[in-house]
Amino acid sequence: MTATVAQAESAPATTTPSSARKRWTVAEVEALFALPFNDLIFRAQKVHRAHFDPNAVQRSTLLSIKTGGCSEDCGYCSQSARYDTGLEKESLLPLNEVLDNARAAKAKGASRFCMGAAWRGPKEKDLAPVLDMVREVKAMGLETCVTLGMLKEGQAEQLKEAGLDYYNHNIDTAPEFYGQIITTHTLQDRLDTLAKVRDAGINVCCGGIVGLGETKKSRAALIAELANMNPPPDSVPINNLVQVEGTPLGKAETIDPFDFVRMIAAARITMPESHVRLSAGRQELGEGIQALCFMAGANSIFYGERLLTTDNPDADADDALFARLGLKSV
Repeated sequence: MTATVAQAESAPATTTPSSARKRWTVAEVEALFALPFNDLIFRAQKVHRAHFDPNAVQRSTLLSIKTGGCSEDCGYCSQSARYDTGLEKESLLPLNEVLDNARAAKAKGASRFCMGAAWRGPKEKDLAPVLDMVREVKAMGLETCVTLGMLKEGQAEQLKEAGLDYYNHNIDTAPEFYGQIITTHTLQDRLDTLAKVRDAGINVCCGGIVGLGETKKSRAALIAELANMNPPPDSVPINNLVQVEGTPLGKAETIDPFDFVRMIAAARITMPESHVRLSAGRQELGEGIQALCFMAGANSIFYGERLLTTDNPDADADDALFARLGLKSV
């Protein structure tokens, strides 16, 4: 066992003071990627079992409450107004339609209901109806999550008061690669919103995307950036790029599925107390690779037939897979 990996496995819990927390270097994460596959999975399993029930998976449902027309230029996104993807700009969904979807999600076994809006950030007139959605979904007994873009001063506090449990705001990719994927805002803009969310007492949901054309070193840098947050995100979505025709990344090269599993294992080892979520692109991975991801420490999924605008395995298929693997939803 190398010194860096030994240190990794004995990294202190995320609740320790920042001065005592293990800080990950990009080279240390690259060393994890370079391990023989079986050794990496074994080490991730040990970390996972030390902090979680290894056969329990949290299930979230994601609903697009406002689709299309976003002013940002994220190169992977079907909802950008800058690209011709065949997606029409839609208005914010009415409250009753959102609540009908939330009831259906709860009936199918979801424990968290996530609502996403294609905005650079919400105006005050946009935020008011979303606050009503949060209150009503929370009253159903579901955990609440929203992804609304960049927040202005005071907006995180309003969301917290309405009962929001989680705010999703992914950093997408490595700092040095960020400008090649997005130019209409900076990584620091996203980090500033995450700071507002933490300061308001809302749990942070933050991860990234692989398959953007990044190098393995950039993938390691993404993991290190997430793991070195203080504290690390409570939920860490790892997205496998779904190539959307009409976007700049519509013809991006598909990532080796075993490298995707390595990303999950590295996230688990470096962020032992976080929920690591299989997110977009799960359908493209197939059941065998998903099973390996669960072995590597993934313990959360997005559940339901659609993730904003892309396909996802249907609920019955997930139920059948969970039964075959002996997994239980929480």
